[in-house]
Amino acid sequence: MERLTEASIETSVDSVGDSYDNAMAETMNGLYKTEVIWHRGPWCNMSEVEFATLEWVDWFNNRRLLEPIGNIPPTEFEMAYCCQREESADAA
Repeated sequence: MERLTEASIETSVDSVGDSYDNAMAETMNGLYKTEVIWHRGPWCNMSEVEFATLEWVDWFNNRRLLEPIGNIPPTEFEMAYCCQREESADAA
């Protein structure tokens, strides 16, 4: 939530943590369920689900290559963007 505020972005959900009316969040929820919960189950305990979730989130943010942003991971793209903004602000 703080990150959205810093970027002057308003949330499109009714309340904190409620993604039920947010199409993008629903898409992410569905992707997570498809790729982790249903594909890798059945699960023996909650610890297995938690660990699989952590692995998937790490892959999704740090190792997944996205063609629209130059076949680089999202975190790498975000770091480059932030550096570019800082350089622009320093030059101004």
